[in-house]
Amino acid sequence: MEILSKVDHPNIIKFYEYFEDSRSILIVLELMTGGELFDVINSKTHFSELEVADTIRPIIDAIRYCHSMGIVHRDIKPENLLYSTKDPSSRIIKISDFGFARYLTQEELARTLCGTPYYVAPEILEK
Repeated sequence: MEILSKVDHPNIIKFYEYFEDSRSILIVLELMTGGELFDVINSKTHFSELEVADTIRPIIDAIRYCHSMGIVHRDIKPENLLYSTKDPSSRIIKISDFGFARYLTQEELARTLCGTPYYVAPEILEK
């Protein structure tokens, strides 16, 4: 929540507030009704180069923004990339789920084994 509350980028899901009681924490985030990139990938038989570029460009921009703030997400995967709406002509893709995110200085290396096993970078598994 701390990291998500600090970021402000058009391709990162917006954090509004949270509520906490003795049993749970409720987080209020931007409403994303378009579903996951994972579902779009599974519903199509192919993607044009333009579709791929238009999909990945804003994600790369958001990752670059996070890195400029010293933040690493550590769980980028199609299931954590959400669309604002189902309408392909107006939807915006955004990064969500900052549960594994952390601040990282340039002197540090991210070596913690975390994230989703099928999406972990090979160099992390080699350690």
